[in-house]
Amino acid sequence: MSSASLASPLHPLVTRAQRLAHDLLVPHAERVDQEGVPASHIEAVRRSGLLGLGAPEEYGGADAPAAVAREVAEILAGACCSTWFVQTQHHTPVKLLATYDSPVREKLLRPLATGESLAGIAYAHVRAFPRVPVRAVPERGGWRFEGKVPWYTGWGLNDVMLLAGVTDAAEVVFVVAEAREQPGMRPSAPMRLAALTAARTVSLELDGLWTPEDAVVLRTPQEQFALVDLPRAANTSPAVFGVAGAALDLVADTPDGWEPARALRARLDEVRREAYALADHPVPHECVRERLALKTRAYDVLRAATTAAIVAGGGRSMALDSRAQRLAREGMFLLVQAQTAEARRTHLGALASG
Repeated sequence: MSSASLASPLHPLVTRAQRLAHDLLVPHAERVDQEGVPASHIEAVRRSGLLGLGAPEEYGGADAPAAVAREVAEILAGACCSTWFVQTQHHTPVKLLATYDSPVREKLLRPLATGESLAGIAYAHVRAFPRVPVRAVPERGGWRFEGKVPWYTGWGLNDVMLLAGVTDAAEVVFVVAEAREQPGMRPSAPMRLAALTAARTVSLELDGLWTPEDAVVLRTPQEQFALVDLPRAANTSPAVFGVAGAALDLVADTPDGWEPARALRARLDEVRREAYALADHPVPHECVRERLALKTRAYDVLRAATTAAIVAGGGRSMALDSRAQRLAREGMFLLVQAQTAEARRTHLGALASG
C-alpha cells in the first residue's frame, strides 16, 4: 500500500515481501487467477523466509511482531490474493505448535518454521457447533475422523494439514495429518469458485481417517475454543486493507481518479488504525462488538475501493484479465472468508440500516 507503513519498512521480512510482490506476484497475478497458484510461487515464498514469520527463533523462525506480520499480509494479499491465501493457512498450525507442548511439535515445528514444509488448515467447520461436520472418535491408541471438511485450501501444494474434529463430549481434537489422499480421506475435484479458484480448494470426505495419539497438537473443550476463536475471527483481516489499497492504487493512476482515491485512502487508513489497535488489545475476548463494527466499516471501504477501480477502468474492467475485476472478486471473497454467524449478523444489520 502507498500510505504510511504501520511497521518499520526496514524490517527484513517486510522488504522481502515487497520484493516478492514487485518481482513475481504482481506481474503474474492475473495469470495465476485464471490458471492456479503454481508450485514455483510457493517455492518463492519458502525462499523468502516468510513462512517462518511468527515462528519461534529457536526453531528457525523470525518471531516477528504482530505489526510486521500484518504488513506482510497486506503486501501479499494486495499483490496476489490467491498466493496470500494459500500461504496464510500455514501460520495457524505454526502458532498452535509453538503455543502448546506436544510430541508432534518437536517433529514438525522446525520444518514448518524454516519453510521446508507447508501446512494447511481443516478446522473452520468447528465453528458450526453444535452441528458437527467432523467427528473425532478415540480408537486404537489414536483418533478416527468421520465426516466432511467443506473447505480445504492448498490441496496439492501443502505437505501437512491441521485437522480438527469434535468428540461426543464436545471436545475439539486438533491433529496433524499428511495432506494427501489416503485411506479414510478422499478429496473432491478442485472447486470452481467466483474468486480464488486459483487457491486450489477442495472438500475432504473423511471415512475413518486414523491418526496416532502422537499426532495430537491440542485437545480443548469446544467452549474454550470458541472463547479464543471468537475475538480472533472478529478482527479485520489485513488482506482487506491490502486488496483495498491495491484497488485504490489503480484508481489513483487514472485521469479522474486521484481525488477519489485520496478520499477513500483516508477512510481506509482511519479504519485500519482503529482495527489494529483493537487487535492489539491486551484482553483478546473483550470488545468483540467493537471489533465486528470496525470489520463492517472496513468492508464498506473495501467495496467502495474495488467498485471505484471497476468504474475507473471502464469497459476494460469486464475482461477476465483485468486487474480491477480480479481485485473486486477478491474483495467479494474477503467478505465471507472466516465468517462466523455473529459476524454475518452484524454485517447484514449494518447493510440493512444503510
